Amino acid sequence: MMRAYPRIAIAGFQHETNCFGTTKAGLREFEMADSWPAMLHGEEVITETRGMNLPIAGFAKAAKEAGMELVPILWCAAEPSAHVTDHAFDAICGKILDGLGAAWPVDGIFLDLHGAMVTESHADGEGELLRRLRAWAGPELPISVSLDLHANISKDLVDLADYIAIYRTYPHLDMAETGERCVPVLQHLLAGDRLHKVFRQMDYLIPLHAQYTSATPGRDLYAVLPRLEEAGVLADIALGFTAADLPDTRPSCVAYARTAVAAAQAADHIASLFARLEAQSAHPMLSPEQAAKIACQPRTAMPVVLADVQDNPGAGGTSDTTGLLAALADAGAQNVLMGLFHDPEAAAAARKAGQGGLFRTALGGRSGVAGDKPFEANFEVLALGDGICRYSGEMYGGGVAALGPTAALRLTDAEADISLVVTSIRNQCLDLAHFTHIGLNPETFDTICVKSTAHFRAAFEPIASAVYPVAAPGVFPCDLGRFPYKNLHPAVRAVPAKG
Repeated sequence: MMRAYPRIAIAGFQHETNCFGTTKAGLREFEMADSWPAMLHGEEVITETRGMNLPIAGFAKAAKEAGMELVPILWCAAEPSAHVTDHAFDAICGKILDGLGAAWPVDGIFLDLHGAMVTESHADGEGELLRRLRAWAGPELPISVSLDLHANISKDLVDLADYIAIYRTYPHLDMAETGERCVPVLQHLLAGDRLHKVFRQMDYLIPLHAQYTSATPGRDLYAVLPRLEEAGVLADIALGFTAADLPDTRPSCVAYARTAVAAAQAADHIASLFARLEAQSAHPMLSPEQAAKIACQPRTAMPVVLADVQDNPGAGGTSDTTGLLAALADAGAQNVLMGLFHDPEAAAAARKAGQGGLFRTALGGRSGVAGDKPFEANFEVLALGDGICRYSGEMYGGGVAALGPTAALRLTDAEADISLVVTSIRNQCLDLAHFTHIGLNPETFDTICVKSTAHFRAAFEPIASAVYPVAAPGVFPCDLGRFPYKNLHPAVRAVPAKG
């Protein structure tokens, strides 16, 4: 019999793995603060995420309101990169299992996961975590999971979890809401209700910059989910993370209903919609030279935003490629703001020069990407900061970014007028606060360049006259034909990016 106040263990373990990345995620990367908090233990999982747009925060709030007793174990995330090391994965899985053992008995588990974690030994990191949990807790304990919209979902993961909820927006404005959606379903599972589940995988890849959910195809795909819910089916869609080289790398959907027929019909309907929308999944990108021409046009309205989509650290990019910077400098672009460049050495040199000082450095360009190289120039130090950046936008509001020692610089030895922000810890440039925290107001610039694929849109589109994805070199190609895939399922094809 279920307790009047069911005990629910909660934990989070997030990583989005770029199989073509240059650096791996070890235990230190999960323990340190970056875009998200440092590793949290016990009650910190609730107190240090309260009010944040995170699934675990949304679940905790809704679960407490529903009268559940929460047993928080651990929450951690590392900035997207290449594979998670076996040492880190085993250590964190061990902490979660140890915490579950200390909390036992519990009536259910909620997990805040990503869905695109690849470790040195496991292609399906989340599936392996669930296997270990099931081996310990048994097959009957209800387990509810939240996943990222970019998850590459395996059949094993669907089989091992009783319910999976997935973000429905990109930028991910509904992360906390996704955690909340798990609470009523878990209540039904605890009461003994049964849900039939159906899983479908699609046969083509959608470039990440085309997964933006306020435009086709994402807008059309996600519009069907509320209608299915009105018909009694809980369904969710994952658009997939294209920088994983695995058989499960692809979009997918899950559907839950009281009958197997209803779940299957809903999943088939979503799959047919994917098939109809394939031709609309190719979105254009500019070359750096084309982007520079746009930046040089006279500006009479709001800024133009150029998105350096292939050097997005939020997709495992190095955040230090210089292709767009070089093109803008060569074109003599004026009143340009760029960020965030990850270059601890340049940040340290700026600190040594001091505010108002001048120094020469070879900025960035250490990714090893073909066609990329350091940008050597003289810079003026406009401002220095400690890199503690409180987010102001809707997506990460309530959180604090750790950028490390940070500098605002201005290029001084070219006809171009370019200001840029250099950090010591990789962070995706997706919030106005990444500039304002160090004294730069994006709205006063004619052109803003962000190293981000789509998350920036929530904060920057409202102040932009136009937004253009730019295909400068990076370790996260959005032109999927440039990925040296070796392990995709034979039936899966890549949608090309339009020129």
